[in-house]
Amino acid sequence: MKRLIILLVIAFIDILTTTAYAAEYMNQTEAGKGRTYSPAVVTEGGRIIWLSGETAITDLNGKDIKGDFEAQVRTIFALMEKTLKHAGGSLKDIVTTTSFITDPRNGPALSKVREDIFPDGNFPSSAMITVSNLAVPGMLIEIQGVAVINDKCSKKNPCINQ
Repeated sequence: MKRLIILLVIAFIDILTTTAYAAEYMNQTEAGKGRTYSPAVVTEGGRIIWLSGETAITDLNGKDIKGDFEAQVRTIFALMEKTLKHAGGSLKDIVTTTSFITDPRNGPALSKVREDIFPDGNFPSSAMITVSNLAVPGMLIEIQGVAVINDKCSKKNPCINQ
């Protein structure tokens, strides 16, 4: 009985002292300075959320945004945030994105919005691919991503069966 109590106390202390989600964002290389992506993001465990490709031709208020690249990007990230909140996470949990754009000249505008979306500088790893068209006329970008939620155990999010 005494041994069981000691083991429970040790387990409880471990839960209290373990930090919550801690992704490691690798530093940008000299050639990539000023870019809005991380060369790699390292995580351990956690729940992986695979975000389907998201597009938008109307904003969250129903306004037509066909042809408005920045409005589409901001709306897409807002929709991704809603999905992640439903899964228990947020945009900060995104570890990688793939963006499909119809005009490579929109790359700098995408980077600008990513600076706003990830203000702490912990950018997801990413790829940007130019395509000739997307599913609906007026769509200029589609973004898919992967998020990792609750990477480590904590008092708030204890690991089960560990």
